Amino acid sequence: MGKKGISIAIDGPAGSGKSTVARRVAEALGLLYVDTGAMYRAVTLKAQREKISLDDGEALTKLANELDLSYKKMPDHTYRLFMDGEDVSDEIRTERVSTGVSLVAAVKGVRRALVERQKQMGAAGDVVMDGRDIGSTVLPEADYKIFLTASIHERAKRRWLELQAQKVDVSLEEIEEGLQKRDYIDCNRETDPLRPAPGCLILDTTDLDIDQVVGKILSLINNNP
Repeated sequence: MGKKGISIAIDGPAGSGKSTVARRVAEALGLLYVDTGAMYRAVTLKAQREKISLDDGEALTKLANELDLSYKKMPDHTYRLFMDGEDVSDEIRTERVSTGVSLVAAVKGVRRALVERQKQMGAAGDVVMDGRDIGSTVLPEADYKIFLTASIHERAKRRWLELQAQKVDVSLEEIEEGLQKRDYIDCNRETDPLRPAPGCLILDTTDLDIDQVVGKILSLINNNP
């Protein structure tokens, strides 16, 4: 039986493993998993499809307010993100979307629109939510707040291995440079910059595998009910 009535916020920079970890923790506890980064990716994808400049904050804000986004639980118990009724869970993970999402997420109006939706999703509890400002902004009253980090080289290597498995031809150096740019934008944006939330557990995953990270988080929760 799942551990119910709790909210768990997992934050961290790109490539820190937060999405995989959050999904595994949610499955172990029988809770809803919400990948907030996917929502920003969906806005980015829609903007790219409609050829909206990622520098046009007004148009991006309008798009974020009008976009229909929802998570649906599939027969295999995974959650998929639907944008205007279309399953975009795979397409939002392309490198083209990855290179633009930090610009979109830095737009104040976009953040306001999506944070409001995320707060509504998390209000009832029974949720594991990951992103870059969950513990600090979206769920400041979360029962558990975790900030995952790892060295820039390790994060780049993880992303590179993922792309290699997808047969995407990109160098490790290109990935590392891209992550450095994303880190700078995420940490220096005016609205809700990436930072550890007060009182959170900071967990360096550089030398840990996914099973070890998930085990540490589950141990924290089970030992501190």
